[in-house]
Amino acid sequence: MSVAPPAAVPAPRGGRRWGLLLAVAVVIGVIAWIAFSGIGNALVYYQTPTELLARGEAAIGQTIRLGGLVKNGTIQRTDDDLRFVLTDGNNELPVHAGIAALPPASFRENVGAVVEGRLSVTGTFEADQVIVKHDENYVAPSEGQLPSQVIDPGS
Repeated sequence: MSVAPPAAVPAPRGGRRWGLLLAVAVVIGVIAWIAFSGIGNALVYYQTPTELLARGEAAIGQTIRLGGLVKNGTIQRTDDDLRFVLTDGNNELPVHAGIAALPPASFRENVGAVVEGRLSVTGTFEADQVIVKHDENYVAPSEGQLPSQVIDPGS
C-alpha cells in the first residue's frame, strides 16, 4: 500500500460568485416586475365629461368611468331609478342609474361622484355603478347632530 499525499483541491474561482450575483439579480427583477405590474390594475382612472365628449362617437358603447360633480337641482330619484347630471364645470352629461347601481346615502348635490357604465347613442350615460367621492377631512358632528352622511329620517 502506498501512501500518497492528498490531491490539492483547486481554489474556487470567481465564476461562482458571479453566478450567485446573477441569480440574486434575476430574483430581484422578477419580484419588482410582479410588484409594479399589479399596480396599474389597482389604479382607478376616470374621464371628465369634457374628455368623454371630446372622444365623440368612439366613446359610445365602451365601458368607462366618468367623474365629476353632481349638478345642483338635477337629482331625480324613484324607488328603482336615479337620474342626475354630472359636470366638470365646462360640460355636463345626464346619467341614468338603475336599481342595481343606486348609490349610498352620502350621494347628494355638489358632491363628487364616479360612475361606471356606457355612453348611449342618445347621449345619456347608463351607469352600472355609482361611487361617491368623499372629503378626506373628518369633522365630528356637534352633540345632538347627525353626521353629514346620514340622512335624517324626519326630513
